[in-house]
Amino acid sequence: MQEASFQGFLRTILIILVVYYGLKIVGRYLFPIFFKKMVKNFENKVKEQQGYQKPYDNSKEGETVIEKKPNIRTKSNDKVGEYVDFEEVED
Repeated sequence: MQEASFQGFLRTILIILVVYYGLKIVGRYLFPIFFKKMVKNFENKVKEQQGYQKPYDNSKEGETVIEKKPNIRTKSNDKVGEYVDFEEVED
Protein backbone atom coordinates (compact mmCIF):
# COMPACT_ATOMS: atom_id res chain seq x y z
CA MET A 1 0.00 0.00 0.00
CA GLN A 2 1.04 3.55 -0.65
CA GLU A 3 0.91 6.20 1.97
CA ALA A 4 -0.22 9.72 1.23
CA SER A 5 2.58 12.21 1.61
CA PHE A 6 2.24 15.75 2.85
CA GLN A 7 3.86 17.01 -0.35
CA GLY A 8 1.26 15.17 -2.47
CA PHE A 9 -1.55 16.61 -0.35
CA LEU A 10 -0.27 20.17 -0.81
CA ARG A 11 0.15 19.57 -4.52
CA THR A 12 -3.47 18.39 -4.80
CA ILE A 13 -4.76 21.41 -2.86
CA LEU A 14 -2.70 23.73 -5.06
CA ILE A 15 -4.08 22.16 -8.26
CA ILE A 16 -7.63 22.48 -6.96
CA LEU A 17 -7.11 26.16 -6.11
CA VAL A 18 -5.48 26.95 -9.46
CA VAL A 19 -8.31 25.25 -11.37
CA TYR A 20 -10.97 27.00 -9.24
CA TYR A 21 -9.52 30.50 -9.62
CA GLY A 22 -8.68 29.87 -13.28
CA LEU A 23 -12.29 28.94 -14.04
CA LYS A 24 -13.52 31.89 -11.99
CA ILE A 25 -11.40 34.37 -13.96
CA VAL A 26 -12.15 32.80 -17.35
CA GLY A 27 -15.86 32.69 -16.51
CA ARG A 28 -15.88 36.33 -15.51
CA TYR A 29 -14.63 37.44 -18.93
CA LEU A 30 -15.83 34.76 -21.33
CA PHE A 31 -19.34 34.10 -19.97
CA PRO A 32 -20.67 37.60 -20.81
CA ILE A 33 -19.33 37.31 -24.36
CA PHE A 34 -21.00 33.93 -24.92
CA PHE A 35 -24.20 35.12 -23.23
CA LYS A 36 -24.45 38.21 -25.47
CA LYS A 37 -23.87 36.04 -28.53
CA MET A 38 -26.60 33.60 -27.47
CA VAL A 39 -29.07 36.44 -26.81
CA LYS A 40 -28.32 38.04 -30.18
CA ASN A 41 -28.86 34.71 -31.96
CA PHE A 42 -32.14 34.21 -30.10
CA GLU A 43 -33.33 37.71 -31.05
CA ASN A 44 -32.51 37.06 -34.71
CA LYS A 45 -34.43 33.77 -34.68
CA VAL A 46 -37.47 35.42 -33.11
CA LYS A 47 -37.36 38.25 -35.64
CA GLU A 48 -37.17 35.74 -38.49
CA GLN A 49 -40.14 33.80 -37.14
CA GLN A 50 -42.23 36.96 -36.80
CA GLY A 51 -41.31 38.24 -40.23
CA TYR A 52 -39.81 41.40 -38.79
CA GLN A 53 -38.83 44.04 -41.32
CA LYS A 54 -36.89 47.11 -40.31
CA PRO A 55 -39.06 50.15 -41.03
CA TYR A 56 -37.78 52.74 -43.44
CA ASP A 57 -35.99 55.25 -41.27
CA ASN A 58 -36.02 58.77 -42.65
CA SER A 59 -35.41 60.52 -39.34
CA LYS A 60 -32.24 61.83 -37.82
CA GLU A 61 -30.68 60.45 -34.66
CA GLY A 62 -32.32 61.84 -31.53
CA GLU A 63 -35.41 63.05 -33.38
CA THR A 64 -38.78 61.96 -32.05
CA VAL A 65 -41.09 60.48 -34.66
CA ILE A 66 -44.77 59.72 -34.08
CA GLU A 67 -45.96 57.25 -36.69
CA LYS A 68 -49.59 57.07 -35.65
CA LYS A 69 -51.76 59.85 -34.36
CA PRO A 70 -53.03 58.86 -30.92
CA ASN A 71 -56.74 58.39 -30.45
CA ILE A 72 -57.83 61.39 -28.37
CA ARG A 73 -61.29 60.30 -27.32
CA THR A 74 -61.41 60.73 -23.62
CA LYS A 75 -64.67 60.72 -21.81
CA SER A 76 -65.04 63.41 -19.27
CA ASN A 77 -66.73 62.17 -16.17
CA ASP A 78 -68.64 65.33 -15.21
CA LYS A 79 -71.36 63.47 -13.42
CA VAL A 80 -69.44 61.96 -10.57
CA GLY A 81 -72.34 61.53 -8.26
CA GLU A 82 -75.15 63.27 -6.44
CA TYR A 83 -74.28 65.87 -3.84
CA VAL A 84 -76.08 65.32 -0.54
CA ASP A 85 -76.12 68.12 1.98
CA PHE A 86 -76.07 66.96 5.56
CA GLU A 87 -76.30 68.50 8.97
CA GLU A 88 -74.70 67.32 12.13
CA VAL A 89 -77.20 66.13 14.65
CA GLU A 90 -76.36 66.70 18.29
CA ASP A 91 -77.89 64.51 20.95
